This record gives sequence, structure tokens and C-alpha cells, in this order.
Amino acid sequence: MKHKLFFMIAVVFLWVAGTAFAGERRIDFTEYTLDNGLHVILHQDNTTPNVIVNIMYHVGAKNEHRDRTGFAHFFEHLMFEGSQHIERGEFAEIVEMSGGALNAYTSFDVTNYFVLLPSNQLELGLWLESERLLHPVIDSIGIATQKDVVTEEMKQTRDNQPYGRILTETIKRAFTVHPYQSDILGKDEHIRNATYEDIVGFHDMFYVPNNAVLVITGDINIEETKELVEAYFGDIPRSTQEIFRPTAVEPTRTQELRDTVYDKIQLPALIQAYHIPAQGTEDYYAVQMLGTLLSQGQSSRLNRRLVVEEQTALAVQAIPLGLEDPGLNLIFAVANMGVDLPTIEESVDAELDRVRNELISEEEFQKLRNQVESRMVNSNTTIASRAMNLANYHLLYGDANLINTEIDRYMAVTREDIKNAAQNFMHEENRVVIYYLPEVQ
Repeated sequence: MKHKLFFMIAVVFLWVAGTAFAGERRIDFTEYTLDNGLHVILHQDNTTPNVIVNIMYHVGAKNEHRDRTGFAHFFEHLMFEGSQHIERGEFAEIVEMSGGALNAYTSFDVTNYFVLLPSNQLELGLWLESERLLHPVIDSIGIATQKDVVTEEMKQTRDNQPYGRILTETIKRAFTVHPYQSDILGKDEHIRNATYEDIVGFHDMFYVPNNAVLVITGDINIEETKELVEAYFGDIPRSTQEIFRPTAVEPTRTQELRDTVYDKIQLPALIQAYHIPAQGTEDYYAVQMLGTLLSQGQSSRLNRRLVVEEQTALAVQAIPLGLEDPGLNLIFAVANMGVDLPTIEESVDAELDRVRNELISEEEFQKLRNQVESRMVNSNTTIASRAMNLANYHLLYGDANLINTEIDRYMAVTREDIKNAAQNFMHEENRVVIYYLPEVQ
């Protein structure tokens, strides 16, 4: 997408805007809800003359119907086509000409848009986002254009990319009833065959003020910003239809599933996927710390054993995929040349067995706590990251103040909690194992 070309500009601005904040811990903010249901969060930081206008919609891949996947990501693109008062393709140009940058992303649970602007252009940012919400142009030209863009992105970033289909192949085996079984990009044929009525219906369901949170961070005056928000968003109608939320509950896995996938790759890879609790739950924080223990940094357990000592793996990662509903903890290892996957799996299982049966040492535990604390602090150093975190905490956790207090949940995790998390979730009956192999020539 065009707006992604300006992302590097944003990185520079956001680093400058965040450096003076890095030593602070407390993030003060004001939040309230407009009569139309739009939740608003304002965070004032006058360190640099920049502002972020961030709007997050509570719609992601899990809100799609199984025969219409990829719609949330499609709309991430379509919403840059223009509005009744913004010509096609001008959205990014207006921001760029004003000295700003913009970007967007789609996840399984949300779709997020942000605009970075000089603070004297705050009103412009609010107008742009209100236009996108109230007056988007959804027509045959824009739909056809973005269908081409999105399906081409599927090819470039997933289908024709080495290891690009790993998540796709994993989740469709790990989830049997929950809509997390479809990846964010969706299926080519679902996007190609989507009708105008399908697309407008998706927009009218989810792109409404009572399904969104607007976060403004940076060089603002709170009271003046409230007036501007009311002026630009207050008269946007609230939706009266019930917003679709999936109710499917993934059944507890009681038996290991093993499979083999062939792809255009050179080195085999091992994938293990373990079902874990939803983000924000007590057990989730222990699982997150377990993932850090296993693979964050060169001295982490899996990296030290497989990459440094045994040299059987080129790379290894343990990634807890925290989602609004129960998600997955993914372990992914790429084999070194000439090493077979059973050898790597044996070492991975040995490390998991070790953490299931032994308490980690006090020294290792303190290092782990330091890593988590550092990551949490660094996650809020820019006005853009604070905006996205505030939006995410409100929309998915129901508590924006977790931006200040979630660290306490991590610090409350004990060595025993980590051991219990390994025992409860990182066992064979709760996993999918995939041998990801090069195609036979």
C-alpha cells in the first residue's frame, strides 16, 4: 500500500518524540465516551511538536465468516481509497504534504490506523479519520483496485515467500471450530468473489463509532482536543445493529496431531503449536514469561542448546501468540544443513521437559524479570506505541490503565507459576507438530 512507503519517515519522528519519555513510567491519560459510543482516550506529552491520531476498530480476522475470509485486511486497504471529500489516492498525499506519515495494520482481533502529524495539524488528522469513518467511498473502482493489491500481497508475503505459509498451515490444524483457523490475509477466491453487497455489509457492521476507540497522543491541550473531537466525531451516527462477535469455543485438545507440509524452502523446519489461555488472563502472563525464558536472547534456553551448543538449528523461537480468545504458543526451529527434524525435536522436548520438572534458578528468574520489565518500559517510549497500547488495552482488555499496571501482573508471576504453565500447556496432548519440509524435486 502507498501509506506503507511513509513508515520509515514515521519511525524517525516517533523515535525523536519518544526519547525524552523513556525514563518515565507513569502514563497519564483522560478517557470518556461520546454519545454515539466512540470511546476517546487523550494523552498529553508536549515534549516534541508532534501528535498521533490513532483509531482502532474492534474487528479482525476472527469476525469474518468462513466463506468470506480476508475482509478485515481488505478493508485496511480499502479505507485509504478516499471519501466524499478526499479524492481517490489523496489520503496519503495530504498527510505527506503536511509533514506527516501514516500506517495501518490488521490482526486476528483488531484493525488499527494511525496518522503522525505536526501538532499544528491535529485538526487535519481528526478530519481525515472522521471522513474515513463517516464518508468512505466504496465503489467498483476502489474495490477492483484493492482486490488486485490484496491478492498480490498474498502472493508476495505468504504464498511465494519461503516459510510464508507456516502460520497459515499451523492454525488451520490447531483450530478446528474457532475462526482463528483462517489467517489474516484470507483466501484469494474469497476476496476475488466478494460482491459489492458483501463488502458494504462488512463496512456497515464494523466501521461504526460504537465499535472503535480513538486515541490522541502527543503535543495537545486536553480541553481543546475534546472540543475538536466532539466537532468532528460527535455527530457520526451510532450503529443500531448488533455487531457480530464469534461465540465458537475451541475444544480442549486431548491428543497430539502430527502432520507434514511441503513447501518451496531449502532447510526443513519444526513447528510445535500449544494451545494457551487468552491474553490478559493470569496464566497467560506465566506463558509469556516462559516464552521469554525459552528463546529471547542468545543465552535463552532453546537458543543456547540448539543454536550455540549443539548447532543443530540455524534459528529457534518460542512465540506466545496472545489473542483476545485462547491462542497458541508457537515453537519454530529451522534446521542446520544436514540435520534431521527428529534430532531438533528431541532437543526441544528435552528443554520443555526440563522446565516442566525443575524450578528455574533464582538467578535465571531475576534475569527473566529484568527482560520483561525492560520490554514493557520500551514498549511505551514513543507517542505512537502509547497510542496503540492504550487502544489495545481498552478494546481487548477493557482497561486502558493496564498501560501502567500490566507490569505488576508480570512481576506477580512466580517460578512455580512458570513451571505450572509448562506442565499445564506445554505437553504433548495439547499440541500440533508439523514437519515443514522442502518440496521433492
